[in-house]
Amino acid sequence: MFIQFILVPVCRILSRRTLAMDTPSIDIQNIRAKYNNSQEPYLLEEKLPTTDPFSLFDIWFHDVASQSDLTFEEINAVSLSTVGKDLRPSSRMVLLKAYTPTGFSFFTNYTSRKGNQLEENPNAAMLFYWPKVNRQVRVEGVVEKLPNEMAVAYWNSRPLASRIGSKSSLQSEVVPNRQFLESKKTELTELAAREGGDAITKPNSWGGFHLVPRYFEFWQGQSDRLHDRIVFEQDREAWLIKRLSP
Repeated sequence: MFIQFILVPVCRILSRRTLAMDTPSIDIQNIRAKYNNSQEPYLLEEKLPTTDPFSLFDIWFHDVASQSDLTFEEINAVSLSTVGKDLRPSSRMVLLKAYTPTGFSFFTNYTSRKGNQLEENPNAAMLFYWPKVNRQVRVEGVVEKLPNEMAVAYWNSRPLASRIGSKSSLQSEVVPNRQFLESKKTELTELAAREGGDAITKPNSWGGFHLVPRYFEFWQGQSDRLHDRIVFEQDREAWLIKRLSP
């Protein structure tokens, strides 16, 4: 009886909350966009310009970079998903800083949540989404740390304000308020003014990761929802090409 008494009110509360969420002030269910890539209306296997996924990514990346009116897009922004030993996935946007025939590189704080999760489990996934051309690319693989000298070279190439901001923050750590960060920033700004920008050196906890892919999916949206999904899956030294149902 005691258990029933506790459960019934909770269920009623959840039911009321569910009903409230079923009737949002914005009609989300009917938000739809038309997908149209005028240059290449369909993504067809027989018309792929290459059978190498790295080369295809390069072609798509250059294509979206050549588009006009990209004011509200960072084409190198990518969602990075990681899972640590607690098996709780987390995602966040990072900025891709390089891609090569071996993989995709980004920089971050090794002691952040994503840094800790990648230390515990190097498997990760990236998702690029370019609404201007109705395309997305999924990449899955294993990450490895970039050499420290590459991290130092990139750190030193960053604007001074970015270096100060990064060094002011122990990423993912709890801080008491905004002023705490501003005070750290002021200290480093004054240090740079006294000793020059070179005084803002790379923290030991900051560096780069390189995701080595074993799976690509190239997606192109279609208004009738019969989206094109072309997969490249690594099989030893070759890439197997498959089409997935949308």
